[in-house]
Amino acid sequence: MKTKILSIIAVVSMSFATNAQIDRSKMPTPGPDPVVKLGSADKFSLDNGLTVIMVENHKLPRVSATLRIDNKPYLEGNIAGVSSIMGSLLGRGTTNISKDDFNEKVDFLGANVDFFSSGASARSLEKYFPEVLGLMADGVKNSQFSQEEFDKEVEVTLENIKSTEKNVPAIAGRVQSILVYGKNHPYGEYTSKTTVNNITLDAIKSNYNTYYKPNNAYLIIVGDINPKETKKLVQKLFADWTKGEIPVSNFPTPENLSTAQISFVDMPNANQSEIAVVNTVDLTLGDKDYYAALLANKILGGGGSARLFNNLREDKAYTYGSYSGISQNREKNTGTFRATASVRNMVTDSSIVEIQKEINKIRYQQVTEKELQDAKEEYIGSFVMDVQKPATAASYALNIALYNLPEDFYANYIKNINSVTVDDVQNAAIKYFRGDKARIMVTGKGIEVLKNLEKTDYVINYFDTEGNPTEKPAMTMPIPAGITAKTVVNKYLEAIGGKDKVMAVKTTMMIANATIQGTPLVMTMKASTPNKTSQVISVMGNVASKTVFDGTVGYSESRGQKVDMTAAQITEAKNGNALFSDLEYDSGELVRIEPLEGKNAIVLKHNDTEIYYDMSSGLKVKQVKTTKTPDGKEVKTPTVFSDYKEVNGVKFPHSIGIKSGPMNLDFIVKEVKINEGVSDADFK
Repeated sequence: MKTKILSIIAVVSMSFATNAQIDRSKMPTPGPDPVVKLGSADKFSLDNGLTVIMVENHKLPRVSATLRIDNKPYLEGNIAGVSSIMGSLLGRGTTNISKDDFNEKVDFLGANVDFFSSGASARSLEKYFPEVLGLMADGVKNSQFSQEEFDKEVEVTLENIKSTEKNVPAIAGRVQSILVYGKNHPYGEYTSKTTVNNITLDAIKSNYNTYYKPNNAYLIIVGDINPKETKKLVQKLFADWTKGEIPVSNFPTPENLSTAQISFVDMPNANQSEIAVVNTVDLTLGDKDYYAALLANKILGGGGSARLFNNLREDKAYTYGSYSGISQNREKNTGTFRATASVRNMVTDSSIVEIQKEINKIRYQQVTEKELQDAKEEYIGSFVMDVQKPATAASYALNIALYNLPEDFYANYIKNINSVTVDDVQNAAIKYFRGDKARIMVTGKGIEVLKNLEKTDYVINYFDTEGNPTEKPAMTMPIPAGITAKTVVNKYLEAIGGKDKVMAVKTTMMIANATIQGTPLVMTMKASTPNKTSQVISVMGNVASKTVFDGTVGYSESRGQKVDMTAAQITEAKNGNALFSDLEYDSGELVRIEPLEGKNAIVLKHNDTEIYYDMSSGLKVKQVKTTKTPDGKEVKTPTVFSDYKEVNGVKFPHSIGIKSGPMNLDFIVKEVKINEGVSDADFK
C-alpha cells in the first residue's frame, strides 16, 4: 500500500512539474500554415458550348448539379423583370411532362429541382441522380410557357412589388443601384409595376429562346459519381440543347462623383435611416491587389470585430451593426465598395461623420500589424474550412474558368494572403475606398434628419423612391383632423395637473441658477394674478437687471438706468396672464407639426410667439418669440422647457434654456413656491 501511495504522489508531482513549465499567460506559437489540397475537378465540353465540371466525392451517397448560364449583363428596358419571370416559369411543365407530374416525380424521389433565369439546380441520392438530372435537363431544354402560369406569376410579381412600396431597406437598395449605375445600365434598371405590365407571354418566350442557351453555360456536378458514367449521362441529356447567337448589350461605364455628395430619399414611415457610402471600383478576382483589398475591407468593416462595428455600435451605440463590403466584377468599374449602417434618425448626420472618419483613417494611417494578422488568420481559417467541402473544388474550378485564372490560383491562396503588407493594405484602401468621391446614400425620414444633415459640409441632392431627382421634402406634417388650439391648450393643462389646480394658483415664486462665461447668475421670478410680474437677475449677489409690472405700469432697470414701459408693452402686459400664459393661447392658430429632439411637436402661433407642445405628453417644450429691432429686423428668441416636476400638484419646468443672440443661458430651477412668498411690495 505504501508503495502505491508513493507512486501516486510521484505521478501527481510530475504532473505539477509539467504544468509549471507551461506559461499560460502567453498565446501558443502558431504552427506552420496548413497545406491545402484541393479536390480535383474533371472538365469537358460539349459541341454546343456547355462546359461540364465534375468533382468526385464518396463521403455520402448524394449528388448535386448546378447549371450556370454566364451571359454578359444586358438591358431589359421597358420590360425589366422579363428574365426573372421567365426563370420562375421554367419547369412548370415541358413538352414531355406536365407541371403536376413533374413535381410529383421530384417529390417521390426525395429530390430538389429548381430553375432560375441564369440556370438551374438539382440534388438527390446517388441512385436517383440520373433520373433527377434528366428532369432538370428536360426543364432546361423543353419548358412550356402557358398563359395560365404566366398570369399567375405576373400577379405574384406585382404583389411582391406592392409589398416593398414602403419597405425602407428595399427602396434604399433600389435607389442605390439606380444612382450608382444609372437606369440605362443592367445593374441600375429595376422591375416596376409599369415594366411588369408591359411584359407579354411572347416576351417571356423570346427571352428564353434568346438567352437561355448553352453557349456560355457551365454545369457543375459534385458528389458520389463515376466520372465516366456521368460524362455519358451528361452527353445523353444535354448534347441536343441547341446553342444560339446571344446578343451583347452596350451600356455606359459607371463613374464616381467628382466629390462626395449626399443623395437623400425621403421615407416618411422610416423609423431609422439607411446609410450607404458607395463608390464603384475596378477590381476583378485575380488582380494584383485583390487580396490587399479583401484584407483592408475586413479590417474596416468585415465583421463584429472591425473598426466600423466597434465605432458605431460598441462605442457610440448608434446602430446594431455597421459593416463594409467590396465586390469585384469582370465588367469595368462595376464592382462596388460600400460602408453601411441602419441608424437611429437623430444620429444620421453623426453616423455619416463617423463612417467617413473610419474610411479616411484606414486610407491615410497604416493599420497595425496585429489588425492585419488577425484579418489574415480569419480569411485563412475560412478558406481552410471551405476546402473541406466537396462543392468548393467545383466552385474554384468554375472561377478559374470564368476569370481565366492560373490553375494554381487557389493552391497559392494562403501564400498570397500572407504576403500582403500594411503598405499593401493602405494602398488598396486609398485606391478603392473613395469616401472623397462617394455617393452618401441616405434613405430616411426627412422631417427628422434633414435639419442636421444640412449642417454638414456635403451638398444634398434629393431623389424619389424610383431614383428620379426631386425637390426637398416638406419639413412639416399636416395637422390631424379634430385638433384645435383649444384642445392643445387643454391637453397641456391636464398634463401639468388639471385646469382646476392651475386656476387655484394665485401667486408663484421661482428661483433659478445659471452661469455666463463662468459667472453665476440667479434669476428670481414672481407673479400674481391677474398680470403682476417681477423678474430680478442677480450676479454675485448684486442686482444686474430688474423688470417689474404692477398691473398698471412697469419699468426695466439695468446698470442704474431705469426705462419705463412703452404704451404697447403695457398693453401686452395687461392682456397677458402672469402665471400661466398658455390660458390665453386657445385663441391662437395651429400652424404645423414638426420634429423636435426626436419627438413630434405641434406648433401654436399666438401674436408674435410660436409655442411648441409635445404631441405625446402635451407638455410645452419650446417657444420662440419674434421681436423687431428699431431698424426693422426680426429677432427670434427661443426658450426651451424640460424636466417638469410637480409642486403642490402642478408641474413646472425645472430646466429653462434661453438663447439670445450668441449667448445661451441654461437655467436650473432650484425652488418653486405656490401661493406664498409673494406680496404687492414685490411689484413696486
